[in-house]
Amino acid sequence: MTVLPIREMGDPVLREKARAVTAEELASAETQQLIDDMIETMRAANGAGLAAPQVGVSKRIAVIEVREGNPRYPYKPPIPLTVIVNPELTSLDGVTFATNEGCLSMPNLRGDLERFENIGARYLDRDGGVHEETRRGLTAGTFQHEVDHLDGILFVDRMADMSSLSTWEQFEAFRKADFVAEITRLVERVGS
Repeated sequence: MTVLPIREMGDPVLREKARAVTAEELASAETQQLIDDMIETMRAANGAGLAAPQVGVSKRIAVIEVREGNPRYPYKPPIPLTVIVNPELTSLDGVTFATNEGCLSMPNLRGDLERFENIGARYLDRDGGVHEETRRGLTAGTFQHEVDHLDGILFVDRMADMSSLSTWEQFEAFRKADFVAEITRLVERVGS
């Protein structure tokens, strides 16, 4: 496996709508290697997820995982390694929650935005198996963040008020404690 360079805001590939992956393409050694490399890259960067456009590949593939003790996201509930191919997300009830996100393609930046609290997720796994499931809370937010990447959307595009945009250092110094308290209440209320 190889750690790939992560494309940063301003790279045109991050603004493209990624194309769907065919069954034949998904089964190919090239795509399976890409998935392995994306997992390795996400883990090396301590990310919660990584979409193919973030490594310069405009295909509808993303990987998601939150391990215990992740230094970037110690407040996020664990998510087992999940590979999503050609994902489709739908809000189950229109209810949103306030969150604060960062992104590997926007190093050292974080900002406030709204995400749907309860989503239905339909996707293929790396073997072509179909999954239909419900995701809630912060996990739902992580899925939405990664699928946004597949549609050429960055989290700053979802921010209603840019005044919350800050560096990680300033977030940790001035806002993290309140944010973690609020997110902890969300997790207690809806689960992951």
